[in-house]
Amino acid sequence: MTEEYDVASLDTFGAKSRLEVGEAAYDIYRIDKVEGHDRLPYSLKILLENLLRTEDGANITADHIRALGAWDQDSDPSVEIQFTPARVLMQDFTGVPCVVDLATMREAVRDLGGDPSKVNPLAPAELVIDHSVIADLFGRADAFEKNVELEYERNRERYQFLRWGQTAFNEFKVVPPGTGIVHQVNIEHLARTVMVRNGVAYPDSCVGTDSHTTMVNGLGVLGWGVGGIEAEAAMLGQPVSMLIPRVVGFKLSGELPEGVTATDLVLTITEMLRKHGVVGKFVEFYGTGVGAVPLANRATIGNMSPEYGSTVAIFPIDGETIKYLTLTGRSAEETALVEAYAKAQGLWHDPAAEPDYSERLELDLSTIEPSLAGPKRPQDRVPLKDAQAGFRDALTAYVGTDGVESALDEAVAESFPASDSPAIHESNGAPHVPFKALKGRAVKKVAVDGYELDHGHVVIAAITSCTNTSNPHVMIGAALVAKKAVEKGLNRRPWVKTTLAPGSKVVMDYYDRAGLTPYLDKIGFNLVGYGCTTCIGNSGPLPEEISAAVSENDLSVVSVLSGNRNFEGRINPDVKMNYLASPPLVVAYALAGTMDIDLLNDSLGTDTEGNPVYLRDIWPTSAEIDEVVAAAIDPAQFGNSYADVFAGDAKWQSLPTPTGDTFAWDGESTYVRKPPYFEGMTMEPAPVTNFAGARVLAKLGDSVTTDHISPAGAIKADSPAGKYLAEHGVERRDFNSYGSRRGNHEVMIRGTFANIRLRNQTAPGTEGGFTTNYLTGAVESIYDASQAYQAAGVPLVILAGKEYGSGSSRDWAAKGTALLGVKAVIAESYERIHRSNLIGMGVLPLQYPAGQTAETLGLTGAETFEITGVTELNDGRTPATVHVKAGDVEFDAVLRIDTPGEADYYRNGGILHYVLRGMIGAR
Repeated sequence: MTEEYDVASLDTFGAKSRLEVGEAAYDIYRIDKVEGHDRLPYSLKILLENLLRTEDGANITADHIRALGAWDQDSDPSVEIQFTPARVLMQDFTGVPCVVDLATMREAVRDLGGDPSKVNPLAPAELVIDHSVIADLFGRADAFEKNVELEYERNRERYQFLRWGQTAFNEFKVVPPGTGIVHQVNIEHLARTVMVRNGVAYPDSCVGTDSHTTMVNGLGVLGWGVGGIEAEAAMLGQPVSMLIPRVVGFKLSGELPEGVTATDLVLTITEMLRKHGVVGKFVEFYGTGVGAVPLANRATIGNMSPEYGSTVAIFPIDGETIKYLTLTGRSAEETALVEAYAKAQGLWHDPAAEPDYSERLELDLSTIEPSLAGPKRPQDRVPLKDAQAGFRDALTAYVGTDGVESALDEAVAESFPASDSPAIHESNGAPHVPFKALKGRAVKKVAVDGYELDHGHVVIAAITSCTNTSNPHVMIGAALVAKKAVEKGLNRRPWVKTTLAPGSKVVMDYYDRAGLTPYLDKIGFNLVGYGCTTCIGNSGPLPEEISAAVSENDLSVVSVLSGNRNFEGRINPDVKMNYLASPPLVVAYALAGTMDIDLLNDSLGTDTEGNPVYLRDIWPTSAEIDEVVAAAIDPAQFGNSYADVFAGDAKWQSLPTPTGDTFAWDGESTYVRKPPYFEGMTMEPAPVTNFAGARVLAKLGDSVTTDHISPAGAIKADSPAGKYLAEHGVERRDFNSYGSRRGNHEVMIRGTFANIRLRNQTAPGTEGGFTTNYLTGAVESIYDASQAYQAAGVPLVILAGKEYGSGSSRDWAAKGTALLGVKAVIAESYERIHRSNLIGMGVLPLQYPAGQTAETLGLTGAETFEITGVTELNDGRTPATVHVKAGDVEFDAVLRIDTPGEADYYRNGGILHYVLRGMIGAR
């Protein structure tokens, strides 16, 4: 039981009632007791119930409830409310630092005279270990077993720490490695849709430490991604402070045409919503077409919410929801409660309803066409029919325009008859790629049967990520493409690293039951792990000879993955161009081996009799897919896979588990270290101060993502983080990834702003984590410069463009920024989560005046900055602007502290300090 229900709601509106379902009865808080409820969108009705149930007269008042009932769809957000999520969801990359912080808070509370046992989650918190497995081995029968062995070798310290957390903290559960991807496990098992605690039934809701928490929106569950620091606060009983949002109604009609996948649909929606502009808004799907969207497709659409920028992208509860809950093994009692509760509360979807919406869009599903997105952003949709031309156009940004077309034309003219594909030619049944490197670059023969690599070759084809592996139709579709390809005598190209990383064990179960696994194995899509691999940069290394050829010839090679993120530098350090595609298309590109092919018209190769094989020859029909899905999937599979989900396998159970209320830190550990956040902390917060003498650590352009800021992927030996590990006796082969070392702030600080594709304008001509140290004039690593500035007592500033901090909800993007000594960020615009996280770490988010940029103001980054007006926060007021003086330039920057709650966090030095002081009664 949590404290949430130890104190009953004030129930000013008399909303408390009883709901009988079969032989059971539950307390509920009826939404229809609030005037205006019937015109609200589905998502705001859930927020309304949340306020009714948690009304305490202080944080949540009757005025808040009335304000939500009287929501004006045409107004900009201005009313702050406090949302109390039902539970918190974490993955291990972001979850480990959460548990590290909780362990550190226990010690801080003890040191300040409080009771450390108070530091416990007050709401259910579930962590799924899914981000640590790396696809080192692939294309072999033992790839899964070997990768798991390597995972445990690399992460033993982290896993022991999490096992301690599972025993030390109440309301905290861990799903062990090798189970599945957090968001797929969430919709298949963890999500309740309607929760019951202490006799009260209420809508399931959650915040998660990964932006793709929105996948659960497909089940009608209100939830979104937050930073790890926000999640920690939610676990510790802090409601999420938010403004009542604008809600975008997205009306669906029609049905998807033959041959089109959920991935094609979601890439189209991503393009539409990113173009429309939905950052910070709720998106809600409604209309007659909703019933034609299977739950798995809804989850796919919800999953991609961060890619188009909305806070949520939710579908209401309907018969399809119940059907999916039944399919995935939920009990008859659970599904009966979900249906009865939704209907009683007006949360059941009415296809004819037209709620009030702030903005509206419409989409006829019958207009969707096969698509990809790339080469570096999820919203850059490319119709499949234009993919080859789009690739050629995009390639010029990587190799230059000089000679591109002539090189392509020359290669075609010299090597192929007019009727053949310009990329693939079959000779004696063996594939051969004679492409010349563009701009006269030499091509190095790769020691794989004498094949040559060139720009555009697909070196990674990965079926990965919860976005698509949760969807049986696209997964079965991929397997059927593989089956038909094998029957035609086709195989993957030998330079393609092929990986299959399902989001749950259920996938391999239905593959086996359908007899499709051998066909995937035959073309190299062997199981490599149950986890989020390629999509988060855990693609593992390319074969050495391929990596060397790419590096030595500066080739722009390609990855094709069924994921949700394809940002620069994210997938693999050797790969410059990344495309998102459906699982069936991933298989097709593995067979083609290149992006420079028209998949709709060019042959993929020849069959055993020498006849050309086209994509249309091996693409399954919807009826074929439906038949396999119906025969191969049933509720028992889900029940068996999740029967003892928190127990883990023998490897997990055999790990030694530390004991005690506080963690025994190992001073020699390079994985888990006590962070410095609370060092020197006093009972009363120090006054907020202005900044003077600040220098610019980095001046950045538009669309700098948390992938550019937050450490992720492999750790290079010559990087500051690599040197740190080497100095601490870690062998290069044991460096592991940044993600696996998120519990060590020393590693993470050194990797902040160190992305290999980061372009810092204060260090022109460089790429990666470099800056000009204005104390010396030397160009050096951002980490080394920050240490020099901090030693000299110089505060730091980041200058940025539009959409600063878009991408995954990474707490370390803010933590690393703060620990580097950055006191303020000045940007043209922010992604919601990162702006909030900056405040949560005591960093001031500022925004240029409307219409102004660093360029229009003439800022170069070499100026010395002074920021004044911040001290007004000490008087309990939040100024609309603060004054910035940068050299001879002066302007009033917008202060992006958007709510009173955020102001409290900043005054306390951060959200964790605020919560900790509250625990010991000193706030």
